[in-house]
Amino acid sequence: MKHPEDTAATLRDTQSESDHRRIVIDRVGVKNLRFPIQVAVGPGAPQSTIATVQLTVELPQEFKGTHMSRFLEVLQAHGPVLHPEDIENLLRALIGRLHSKRAHLEFEFPFFLEKKAPVTGAPGLVDYTARFTATADRESHDLLTTVVANVTTLCPCSKAISASGAHNQRGQVTLRLRSEHPLPLPEMVSLIERSASSELYSVLKRPDEKAVTERAYANPVFVEDLVRNIASQVIADPRITWWQVEAENFESIHNHNAYAMVEKHA
Repeated sequence: MKHPEDTAATLRDTQSESDHRRIVIDRVGVKNLRFPIQVAVGPGAPQSTIATVQLTVELPQEFKGTHMSRFLEVLQAHGPVLHPEDIENLLRALIGRLHSKRAHLEFEFPFFLEKKAPVTGAPGLVDYTARFTATADRESHDLLTTVVANVTTLCPCSKAISASGAHNQRGQVTLRLRSEHPLPLPEMVSLIERSASSELYSVLKRPDEKAVTERAYANPVFVEDLVRNIASQVIADPRITWWQVEAENFESIHNHNAYAMVEKHA
């Protein structure tokens, strides 16, 4: 009886055949792959979640195609725990397995942090989004860590001109960082939340709701204030080599959103 590998060895390898157009493809591979992972989001056991994955390599001009199954083989062999420190090893494995000069990956996944309500201490889980985007060649690698978090913002203009009250809304902040060593995801979340009028919670009793409402009223921020508050913190952090912060407020009294972005320039 023939072994499956013996059968495979006799089959035509179309992907490895030459291509007459002689054009390098910058990225080719698999996209929108859902894969279960465990990710470290703090002390204790890793948290289980599901990532949406993209894995690509540079395809030399002489090859007709890449071997898609090899991307999955590399991912499977890496194991279920994803940590930023391990991403370079995964990229190196892709470069070696696919015989390429350069590899790229993106992992996007939800993660949860337990937060206690500010007065009653009622516990609840709040979800966030993280993204690891990385590229490596045979000499170097680059990692970008992104966290997306929702916050509350209260309009300073509305508060200043109104006889009572002020309009507020939920805002979404996207923080992207490069650093010598990746910052912990909870630390990036904390940096975002302390820059807003108030952070969000999943469980609030009436005393908590009162406290959150009053906290936001006492700390009004424009969308411009929000990105500047975050930027001033990352500028002061020597670990961070590049950053970008975006904020979008889903306005409660306008038929449009408010948006601001600032990033470090070389």
